Amino acid sequence: MKRLLFYFFQGLLFIAPITITFWAIYVTFNYIDGLLINLIDKLLDRHIPGLGLVVLITLITLIGMLGSSLLFKPFMVYFDRLFVKAPLIKIIYTSVKDLVSAFVGQKKRFNEPVLVKVGKGADLEKIGFITNKDLSFLGIPGNKVAVYLPHSYAWSGNLFIVPVENVKPIDASATEVMKFVISAGVTNLDQSND
Repeated sequence: MKRLLFYFFQGLLFIAPITITFWAIYVTFNYIDGLLINLIDKLLDRHIPGLGLVVLITLITLIGMLGSSLLFKPFMVYFDRLFVKAPLIKIIYTSVKDLVSAFVGQKKRFNEPVLVKVGKGADLEKIGFITNKDLSFLGIPGNKVAVYLPHSYAWSGNLFIVPVENVKPIDASATEVMKFVISAGVTNLDQSND
């Protein structure tokens, strides 16, 4: 019974950040779309489908602009500290925040594509991204790095701690390499989209 409970909470930790993020966007979209449809239909005597999506994208962009301004920075810092102090919310909030900032934030993490040799003497190599070169905070010596190996046709992957000598940089755009991995090698790096 204890093991089942452990797996349940592990499953929650895996799906909660992504589910909550998509759920929040979906609810916000539906709310804004519902308000706008009624308001604009009355004002213009016309229905404009998808207007909620345009407003949601604009709203998220405006929040990003306001959050980056000096005037709103203290509010963002306050709410950030507030969420980080709450026990369960802290795990979900920081996970979502770190994941989003890894792709689109100022501290992008998936920008160093590498080829990882899976074992000594093996010809098997995997494509990944170095996410951290200094693992001293974990007590891991300096000759190892953290490498994220994404899965194909999924937004998941595994984190491996790899000896530096097993890692070779890939001279290509990180975005193109990620598309190549996600597509299981179907996308060619040198071809433009047709």
